Amino acid sequence: MNLNSISAFQDNYIWVLNDQTGRCLIVDPGEAAPVLDAIDRHGWQPEAILLTHHHHDHVGGVADLHRRFPNLIVYGPEETRNKGTTKIVADGDRIRVLDQEFHVFATPGHTSGHVCFYSAPWLFCGDTLFSGGCGRLFEGTPAQMYRSLQHINSLPEETLICCAHEYTLSNMTFALSVLPHDLFINEYYREVKELRAKKQITLPTTLKKERQINLFLRTDDIDLINEISKETKLLQSEERFAWLRAKKDNF
Repeated sequence: MNLNSISAFQDNYIWVLNDQTGRCLIVDPGEAAPVLDAIDRHGWQPEAILLTHHHHDHVGGVADLHRRFPNLIVYGPEETRNKGTTKIVADGDRIRVLDQEFHVFATPGHTSGHVCFYSAPWLFCGDTLFSGGCGRLFEGTPAQMYRSLQHINSLPEETLICCAHEYTLSNMTFALSVLPHDLFINEYYREVKELRAKKQITLPTTLKKERQINLFLRTDDIDLINEISKETKLLQSEERFAWLRAKKDNF
């Protein structure tokens, strides 16, 4: 299987998995044109679309893709029912696409019905986890997002985090502002800054890397706890997560 990224809008990535025969699945197609262009260039034959949540920059291309390929199966959570989804999926479901079994699990926080699709080593996590960050809480609560990230963090360290936005540099700039002397954060910041200067993609990342550099997965880290304690005493991991998310919102 080959993993491909297609740039869309200003900073979105649409992910495509294809097998050796050219069959492919498409994840969160916010717009159709760049996907159709890639399909024509590579000779892919789309079989399915996976949708993680209902936001337009993730579902806007579904209708045009379905017009071109009317047999496409579109998997998505309940909140995408009116966005072109043909098969509703929910937490605990398993679906088979391109001879791969995908586990569906709920990750509320960014939206109330957000889901992730996991088939080792790929995790298509939409706007739940980013490299060095996590999604804004538009509909869910900090507690929900914290639990969603804990679920992702329980996956194997070699998991490839295929998130939907190129936010890595801004996320690492924030991380540095919180822990300016952290060796892992500093090293990764330099790597990411160099990649972006060359207009290169920073994704996918690995869960192993995120455990080192992503503050939102490090809420029990003693250095972070000590830093937060300079402003406020927070005893629970969820409280520290909420503090971080609020700080990032205003960064």
